[in-house]
Amino acid sequence: MAMISSSSFPPALSTRLTHTRTITIRSNSSKPMAKRAVVCGGGVIGVCTAYFLAKKGVSVTIVEQSAVACAASGKAGGFLAFDWCDGSPVGSLARASFDLHRSLSEELNGVESYGYRPLTTLSVTVTESNPVVSGALVGLPDWVNGPVKSPSTIGTTQTTAQVQGRLSGGQPVHPQLFTRKVLSTAVEKYGVEVVIGKLEEVRVEQGRVDSVVLEGGRVMEADSVVLAMGPWSGKFEMLSSVFRVYGTKAHSIVLEPKEPNAITPHALFLSYYPSNGGGALDPEVYPRPTGEVYLCGMSSQEEVPDDPDQVTSNPESIEVLKRVAKTVSSYLNEENAQVKAEQACFLPSTEDGVPVIGEIPGIKGCYVATGHSCWGILNGPATGSALAELIVDGVATSVDLSRFSPSRFSKRR
Repeated sequence: MAMISSSSFPPALSTRLTHTRTITIRSNSSKPMAKRAVVCGGGVIGVCTAYFLAKKGVSVTIVEQSAVACAASGKAGGFLAFDWCDGSPVGSLARASFDLHRSLSEELNGVESYGYRPLTTLSVTVTESNPVVSGALVGLPDWVNGPVKSPSTIGTTQTTAQVQGRLSGGQPVHPQLFTRKVLSTAVEKYGVEVVIGKLEEVRVEQGRVDSVVLEGGRVMEADSVVLAMGPWSGKFEMLSSVFRVYGTKAHSIVLEPKEPNAITPHALFLSYYPSNGGGALDPEVYPRPTGEVYLCGMSSQEEVPDDPDQVTSNPESIEVLKRVAKTVSSYLNEENAQVKAEQACFLPSTEDGVPVIGEIPGIKGCYVATGHSCWGILNGPATGSALAELIVDGVATSVDLSRFSPSRFSKRR
């Protein structure tokens, strides 16, 4: 077992580790803990849950198979929207979480530590085969200079934002920074422990959680267990026997323009018509505070591999995103921008399109939080806060979790 100080925390978690090696990080606090919780999953949902549990005095250990924020939490766009989910089952969750992101940014110095900033968000139609129209359209920033039309504002700096950027001092850009900042604060202030290992079993005694068992035989006792394993939830029999979680594979690229100062904070949601015909695509473009530009899209349902490190991108999907980039802006073509990353990740989806958050029927003390699809970064804080309330206080008061309960699936059977 390796002991690592809190000052070396973020680099340590970014290192690939085998299942037989563990990282243990402890605070110097001698404050007695009332309960013991094991959170399985080191993505944004698991980390936020651990953070809010620890703030409420629970002794928390996070178990992560590969590395913290190694999957969707590290490769997502980090886009936040206040009211875009209104009218859907996650409307109240999204609103609460957007506000919580804002307060967390103040608490954790999010502007500097993980690039939190408000955005203007535009909807734009792009036809690849059209000639470039000279002259900027009203409502578009100058760098969006391709064959675009019908721009409209769909989000203001009051209703849309992002969490991805650069740590001060010139450190590399990663969307994992939000998740890692929350976790490093939980470690340093509230004594959260991080263990790299693969979950094998949740042991139940007389209808209540007793412990978790990791690959290699390590047993960790727990009063509460939270299963926040994203699309890998579907590979765990305790969950797959209750409901289905499948993976939606989404692709993305990161570009570094030669003129980063020309790229303004305008996110683009595109209706993109390729020159070879077919229906419209819906890629998204997110400039980062550093001047880098993130593009995502080209989603499909595929089998989730056993290990997050086995996720690879499809070359055809990456090439489409590169075409989108150069069509939308001359600042993003091959001559004027360097490709910094070509990647893919799996988003967790449920059969009814609604996240699953709550206690598993028939197993006291065993909770699940998954199925957030493309809104995982947005809804992570409110999910973690409400689940911590449910576990510690017996009821969630910040958000009504009844709509998300896993019991809704057992009622259908």
